[in-house]
Amino acid sequence: MPIIQPAQLVIGKTIDVLRLDLIHPIISGNKWFKLKNNLQRAINEGKKSILTFGGAQSNHLAAAAAACKEANIQCIAIVRGEDASIQSETLLAASKAGTHVYPISRDLYNQKNEAHFIETLQEKFGDFYLVPEGGNNAEGILGCMDILEGIDQYDYVFCACGSGATYAGLVASEKTNTKIIGISVLKGENKLVTEVQNQLELMFPEKHFEIHDNKALEENQIHKNCILNNYAFSGFAKFDPFLIDYKREFERQNDFVLDYLYTNKLFYALEDILRKNKLPEHAKMLVIHTGGLQGNAAFEKRYHLL
Repeated sequence: MPIIQPAQLVIGKTIDVLRLDLIHPIISGNKWFKLKNNLQRAINEGKKSILTFGGAQSNHLAAAAAACKEANIQCIAIVRGEDASIQSETLLAASKAGTHVYPISRDLYNQKNEAHFIETLQEKFGDFYLVPEGGNNAEGILGCMDILEGIDQYDYVFCACGSGATYAGLVASEKTNTKIIGISVLKGENKLVTEVQNQLELMFPEKHFEIHDNKALEENQIHKNCILNNYAFSGFAKFDPFLIDYKREFERQNDFVLDYLYTNKLFYALEDILRKNKLPEHAKMLVIHTGGLQGNAAFEKRYHLL
């Protein structure tokens, strides 16, 4: 059963939070939804291993390692970078769970979606089942369509966006009249809008999806599905003292923790949107806590927050 609890925002408003972070101690949040169909398909196809990609602190790799161990299938983690961060707690735990951790240079890692590079990996590791970085494929999106199953109707659902797979699944689940607001944690050009729309149109050619960008905030109120990237601050996994202060104040008022990379920006963005009166006064809102808490310790160590 979905776990929904109220949370007190710093600005004083109470909203509902979907606690996906409580699904599993390691395969938590949206990671389980993105992995479950991929795992089942790998098993159905008779694959003996799953190969996937991520950074040294990747929540996705942590979840994939644990999920593969439970499913009794080999996990191969292709890790970005060959520096000391390869000895991260995340990867050490993955190795302990039986995952084959294989670090490569950043230049090679940038070729992760190219056919010739996948062929070299197949030559090295054999006939694996490929899961893209972040679980961002059709199976991952289909899995995320189940996130809102059994949940009452909301006017707005807010989620953090990295690869966009979770957001795509939420939009595709077609909760009648629910607007899905994605908060991208990535700085720069907001490419997710086009990427998500293209993915959905490819998967569901008979349907029409309309996703908007930051311009949705220029209107008096938000009334469209949109992905906003103007709450990315300094960029992915970057230190920002303002956000650190916000996280501490939020957690002082509530009995659960946010992660630094995703949900911290998500909850701040919601507060800012409410402060600017961009949502109807009596709108029913749900915020999805997508987990990722296993990365908090590494972030705190990196920026000396312990």
